[in-house]
Amino acid sequence: MSLTDLTALRPEDRSARALLVLAHPRSASLTAVSGRRAQEHLERHGYTVDVLDLHGEGFDPRMSPEDEPDWDDPHKRYSDEVHAHMARVDAADTLVVVFPVWWFDVPAILKGWVDRVWNHGLAYGVDPSPLATKRILWLGLAGGSRAAYGEQGLDEMIDRHLRVGISQFCGLKDIAVELIYDTVTDGPVAKTREKVLAATDVIVTGFLDGAPTPAGV
Repeated sequence: MSLTDLTALRPEDRSARALLVLAHPRSASLTAVSGRRAQEHLERHGYTVDVLDLHGEGFDPRMSPEDEPDWDDPHKRYSDEVHAHMARVDAADTLVVVFPVWWFDVPAILKGWVDRVWNHGLAYGVDPSPLATKRILWLGLAGGSRAAYGEQGLDEMIDRHLRVGISQFCGLKDIAVELIYDTVTDGPVAKTREKVLAATDVIVTGFLDGAPTPAGV
């Protein structure tokens, strides 16, 4: 069944579907490890998971004139790549985006994906928003400590950017922004990996079950 056929199905005829977006260039990275664990939890909760590995699929984050928004034309036809990616977003009930926090922001490839794909007339600028009924979890892996992020307000800055500046702007209401801290340490890599997996377990299952993430995760 094609994505076009899938999006045409009535909600009651569709199984739960999730789009899992990964934004790290290395398949063995902690981000990838967290993403694979998130996929396992989604599948255990009955989701059919579409994995979008932005680097693995060769996504080009650079904006082009073809994909630049036209504020006077919400029906502008963008590149085939943009519409193909938006079809995958449209087909999902739940979005889970897993990324490393670089310079206290999302990586350029993920920012470019939002710039090009969550475009005017596709994700915003139309009423109702096509994304309004979806859920989203932004899951970032931060190298620094929770205390360091909190003292400088960096955690709140990232949360506001993803929650308000992107998600709410595009009509989403069910939004979670979570960070896993201390992912860059001088300790054993295996220990950090286990910590990341444990935090991913708590965050993703809590998101799927509608439970708040416990303090200190």
